[in-house]
Amino acid sequence: QVHLVESGGGLVQPGGSLRLSCAASGSIFSINAMDWYRQVPGKQRELVATSTDTGATTYTDAVKGRFTISRDNQQKMLFLQMNSLESEDTAVYYCNIQGITGRKRPFNWWGQGIQVTVSS
Repeated sequence: QVHLVESGGGLVQPGGSLRLSCAASGSIFSINAMDWYRQVPGKQRELVATSTDTGATTYTDAVKGRFTISRDNQQKMLFLQMNSLESEDTAVYYCNIQGITGRKRPFNWWGQGIQVTVSS
């Protein structure tokens, strides 16, 4: 079983910063992609940023230049540094990690979701 625990969310004023963390644990043989998604009520979950095992990263246009995704493969952790936050960034953010379990089975696990609220 693979578990993802997210932390670092909360309430911040427009223009402020937050850093989200996602820690993976359990029987993990390897990790491939580590991604961040976000979702607001009534809307489809959207991909925010991706990070591959080769170090390649991608971002949705809405966050380019403001958000930075990074990972620590040794600690099996994923981060999302969010700067210059806007009200439109308000959402529940989800970590998603894809890889291989210790029993050599593919997995695709989601974090519990963490609220980010940008408001004055």
